[in-house]
Amino acid sequence: MILKKISINNIRSYENQEISFPPGSTVLAGDIGSGKTTILLALEFALFGLQPGQKGSGLLRNGKDEGSVRVEFDIDDHIIIAERGLKRGKSVTQSYAYLTIDNEKQEMSVTELKNKILLLLNYPAEFAKKTNLLYRFTVYTPQEEMKQIILESAETRLDTLRHIFGIDKYKRIKENAELFAVKLRESIRNYEGQIKDLEDLKKKIEEKKKNIILIEDRIVRLKEEVESRKKEKELVEESIKEVEGRIREKERYEREADKTKVMLLSKRELISGIESEISSIFRQIEDYRKIIFNPADILVLEEAIKQKEKELEEKNKLFMEIASRINSLDLKVNELEKSKKDIPKLVNCPTCFQNVPEDYKNNIIRKFDEDIQKSKKEIDALKNEKFSSIKQIQDDRDKQNLLKRQLDELRLLKIKLESVKEKEISLQELENKKKNSEKDMDMLNRQIEILKESASLLKKYDSLYEQRKKELDEARKNEKNKEIELASMQKEKELSLNLIEEINSEIAKKELIKIKLLSISELEDWLSSSFLSIISFTERNIMLKLREEFSKLFNEWFNTLVPETFSVRLDEEFTPIMEQQGFQLDYSFLSGGERTAIALAYRLALNQVINSLLSKIKTHDLVVLDEPTDGFSEQQLDKMRDVLSQLKVKQLIIVSHESKIESFVENIIKFKKENGVTRII
Repeated sequence: MILKKISINNIRSYENQEISFPPGSTVLAGDIGSGKTTILLALEFALFGLQPGQKGSGLLRNGKDEGSVRVEFDIDDHIIIAERGLKRGKSVTQSYAYLTIDNEKQEMSVTELKNKILLLLNYPAEFAKKTNLLYRFTVYTPQEEMKQIILESAETRLDTLRHIFGIDKYKRIKENAELFAVKLRESIRNYEGQIKDLEDLKKKIEEKKKNIILIEDRIVRLKEEVESRKKEKELVEESIKEVEGRIREKERYEREADKTKVMLLSKRELISGIESEISSIFRQIEDYRKIIFNPADILVLEEAIKQKEKELEEKNKLFMEIASRINSLDLKVNELEKSKKDIPKLVNCPTCFQNVPEDYKNNIIRKFDEDIQKSKKEIDALKNEKFSSIKQIQDDRDKQNLLKRQLDELRLLKIKLESVKEKEISLQELENKKKNSEKDMDMLNRQIEILKESASLLKKYDSLYEQRKKELDEARKNEKNKEIELASMQKEKELSLNLIEEINSEIAKKELIKIKLLSISELEDWLSSSFLSIISFTERNIMLKLREEFSKLFNEWFNTLVPETFSVRLDEEFTPIMEQQGFQLDYSFLSGGERTAIALAYRLALNQVINSLLSKIKTHDLVVLDEPTDGFSEQQLDKMRDVLSQLKVKQLIIVSHESKIESFVENIIKFKKENGVTRII
C-alpha cells in the first residue's frame, strides 16, 4: 500500500486542503498544534470510518454541517480511492461512503467500505471484527498508545498481543475447551444420575419374570377351575330347564282355566243381555198392541199439507209483487228528487232552447213535490201491506210444520205396528240362544274343574324351581368369581409383561446413555488431560518464538537509539525489562526520551514481527510515525538517522516538530495554522 494523496474538507482545522504523498521518506513538519496529526486521523477515518468511542464531532470542523475525506492509494498497481462524509444533525454521523477501484466507483455502507478495505489490504478475516488493530500496529500507532501498551497489566498486554499476532484463538480454544469440558462433566453427572438405577432395573426384570412364571401356573389352575364351575352350572341349568317345562305346563293349565273363566263370565253376561233384551222386546210388543191407529188419518194430513203449500205459494207471490212495487216507487222518488235539484240550475229549455222563467221553475218544483209526497204515501201503505203479508206467511208455515210432525208420528206408529211380528220372531230366537248359552256355561264349569285339578298336581315344581334357581345362582357366582380371578391374573400378567417391556426399553435407553457416558468420559478425559495441555504447549511455543524474535528486534532497535550502557529484553509477559550494570530499572524512573525510545523500539519491533508473521498483508511497505522523538536528546535525535535508514519500506511518513528530522528524510511537507485554519506552506 502506497499513499498518493488525501483531500480534506471541513475536518478539524482544515477547510479545504489536498496533500500529495511522494514515495520514500516524508516528514510532516510544523509547530505543535498546527494540524499535522489531523492528517493521520483523517487518513484512518477515510479507510476505516469512526472508531469505537470516537465521536464525529471530534473530526467535523466547528460551525460546519458537512465534511469529508478522500484518500487515494495504490495496492498492487491498482489505484483505489476511499471517500467518507460527515453530517451534523442531532449528532455528527457518517453520511456516505464510496470506493473507487481503477475508475469504477461504487457506493457502499460505512461497514461495507471498511470490510472491503480490510479485504484489499489482505488482512486475515478474523481481524474484521477487531476494528483496525493490524493497521494500528503495522502502519500508524500514536506514540502515546504504544507507551500505554507497555504500561498495561501483563494480562491485558498479552491479550492485546494475542489479538495483534492473531493467536488469540488459542486462548479462545482453551476457554471454549474448558467450558466444553465443564459441560461434558455436567453431562457425565447427568448421565451417571440417569443410569445409577440400571442394575436395580435389571434385578427388577428378573423378579418380574419369576413372578410371571408363578402367575402363568396360577392361570392354568384357574382355567381348570373355571371349566369345572361351568360344567356344574350346566348340570343345574339342565335340571332347571326340566323343572321350567313342568312349570310352564302348570302355567298353561292355569292360563286355560283363566281363559275359560273369562269365557264363562262372557256367557253369563251374554245370557244377562239376552234376558234383558227379551224383557224389553216383550214390553214393546205389549205396548204396540195397545195403540189405536187409523190409516185414513195419514191421507187426511197429507191432503191438508198440500193445501197449505198452495196457500203459501199464493201469499209468496203477493209478497213479491208488493216488494217490487215498493222498489219501483223508491226509484221514482229518487229520480224526482234528483230532477227537483237540477230545476234551479236550468237556464234554457232543453227542447225549445228558450229562457225558463223562475215562476215556471217554481211550478215544476211544486209539481215534483206533490208527486214525491204521493209516492211516499203509497210506499208507506205498501210497507204495511208487506208486513201483514210476512206475518200471514209465517203463521201458515208454522201450521204446515205442525201438520208435518203429526204426519211423521202417524207414520212412525204404522212402522212400529208393522214390526211387532218381527219382534215376536226375534223373541223366539233369543229364547233359543239363551238355552244354548246355559248349556255352554255347564260345559265351561266342568272344564275349569279339570284344569284346576291338573295345575294342582304340578304345583310342587314351584318350590323345586326356587331351589334349583338358588343352586344356579350359586354356581354362576362361583363361576364368575373364578373368571374374575382368572381375568385378574391375566391382567396382572399383561401389566407385568408391559412393565417388563417398559423396563427393557428403559434399560436399552440407559445402556445407550452408558455408551454415551463412556464416550463423553473419554472425551472429557482427553480434553482435560491431553488437548488443553497441547493447546497450552502450542501457544507457549508460539509465544516463546514470537517473544524471542520480538525481544531480539526490540533490543536491536533500542540499542540503536540509546547508549550501550542500557540493555533491554522482554519477559514471558512481553514486558520490557531495562537493566544497567546488572541492575533492573523501573520504567517510571526513566526519562521522557528513554521512555519514548522504548516505545519506538517496541513499535518498530512489533511492526517487523507482524510483517514477517503475516507476510501477505499489503501494508508492509508503509510506516507512519507520530512524534517518534518526543523527549529525545540531541544524541538520540542523531540516532534517528540510523533508525530511519534501517527501515526498509517504500514509504515512510513522520509527523514531527523537530527540525533536525527534516535533514534525515527525502521530502518535507510543512504546515502552518493561521486564524484557526491549517494550510500547507
